[in-house]
Amino acid sequence: MADTDIAIVRIAPETSFKNKAYEALKEAILKMDIYATPEPVMLDERALSERLGVSRTPIREAIAMLEQDGFVKTVPRRGIIVVRRTKSEIVDMIRAWAALESMAARLITTTARKKDISALRDFFKDFSDDRLPQDHVEEYSKANIAFHQALISLSESPVLVDLTNDLLLHVRGYRQLTIGRKDRTATSLPEHLGIIEALEARDTELAEKRARDHTLGLAAYVEAHGQELFT
Repeated sequence: MADTDIAIVRIAPETSFKNKAYEALKEAILKMDIYATPEPVMLDERALSERLGVSRTPIREAIAMLEQDGFVKTVPRRGIIVVRRTKSEIVDMIRAWAALESMAARLITTTARKKDISALRDFFKDFSDDRLPQDHVEEYSKANIAFHQALISLSESPVLVDLTNDLLLHVRGYRQLTIGRKDRTATSLPEHLGIIEALEARDTELAEKRARDHTLGLAAYVEAHGQELFT
């Protein structure tokens, strides 16, 4: 019996230090608040090597991969800078997030369990008319970010999760940057609760609209006030 000539892919070796360094650095960058100050966020190759416990070669390779992905850029005589987007790019990203999050809301109304939707209220249980978000901005900001990430996760759509991960660093940064503004904070909590109410009612069209309009409100705010945010 003759051997069959089949197409077969060689098994890849164990993940290299380059890939491990890339994943570790990408995860760290995604957790950064790179818009907290107007100063650029710099990365030091030697310090990264020491922190990760690997030589500088895989760090350089990982940085090259991150640069290709648009997370960092190497500037001659300055070093490695985490890339920040322009105001117009941020507005475009927020609009894209609005579209993705509105689809997440649509999916949630049709697939999510009642208790999981109701659990979204827990993000805001510490805030009320007696304990206003604007009086506890840092705490509310964390709840705000967690709520929006939970909406995407609750959609149970791996594609939506992947797509929003690419936007998360920048959209999250501007959510944190704007939430302390009085005119944003005052409307934020009622809008969040309105989204949850529509989800609980399984009102697909209303949930989708409220989720979309809420995030488009952020896009409009950044477009109108983006130059003031660092002043």
